[in-house]
Amino acid sequence: MPPKILVITGPTASGKTRLAVELAKAHNGEVVSADSMQIYRRMDIGTAKPTPGEMQGIPHHMIDVADPEEDFSVARYVDMAAAAVDSVLARGRLPILAGGTGLYIDSLLSGRTFAAFDEASPLRAQLEARYAREGGPALLRELAQADPDTAARLHPNDAKRIVRALEVWLTTGRTITQHNRDTAALPPRYHALTLTLDFQRREDMWARIDRRVDQMMAAGLVEEVRALLRSGVPERCTAMQAIGYKEMAAALRTGGDTAAAAEEIKLRSRQYSKRQRTWFRRNPQARPIFWGPEPDFADVLQRSTAFLEEFGIS
Repeated sequence: MPPKILVITGPTASGKTRLAVELAKAHNGEVVSADSMQIYRRMDIGTAKPTPGEMQGIPHHMIDVADPEEDFSVARYVDMAAAAVDSVLARGRLPILAGGTGLYIDSLLSGRTFAAFDEASPLRAQLEARYAREGGPALLRELAQADPDTAARLHPNDAKRIVRALEVWLTTGRTITQHNRDTAALPPRYHALTLTLDFQRREDMWARIDRRVDQMMAAGLVEEVRALLRSGVPERCTAMQAIGYKEMAAALRTGGDTAAAAEEIKLRSRQYSKRQRTWFRRNPQARPIFWGPEPDFADVLQRSTAFLEEFGIS
């Protein structure tokens, strides 16, 4: 039986961080973040990164592990997060994976492996140059000859994945489709109890998202984004495409209205929460927890403890 861990997930602003800390305090746990943006240093306000006060002395892992300029991949996350989880288990404590990035969570739990690659390899640079010169359709046709299944899923404008798929094929002689099929047959890395937080009424979730964005603005989101840009972080890098940073950076670049940018952040966050809910509902084994107008953490702490005891964790 794979080691047992707890997963707390759900859409943005659903209370994952607080519940993870409360359960960690009650069950000798440590938190491992599953947020694709909290990994970046100097990006605190817009990512709703937990403050030391919110952590309440509970160790948190996979926060502030990369610079904003880095192109952080799911493969790198899985390697680092698995090491963190295994370290928590080795200390006899409960790993609590908490966050809203479904791809990170699923990849870590499944034991999925990723074909090794070197971002600085000459082949990568050559393929990127060919994409720029010949265009996506030409490279996609080439990929289709070796890996028709992957090619059928990609859009000609998806330069990153087209280049990656060709790189894997040319480097290993195996397609990404073959690699994914092989890894899907592997046993799961961890046996997880998954608690999915959500709201009974989406309007209550939207109101909570709006309040969070207002709090971010009051806490200095505009200044945080301005400082990142002034330090040389490229506006087009992956980190700066995060909701909150992309909209505010555009406003600062054009001299636009930051208040209007905040309203756009609220809209994009609500749209993102809808995609998250769709993703997490695919897991039939997850235990859903629905909030009323406001989260009742005392009640959910009791219910979660019952779930844990049923799962074999006291």
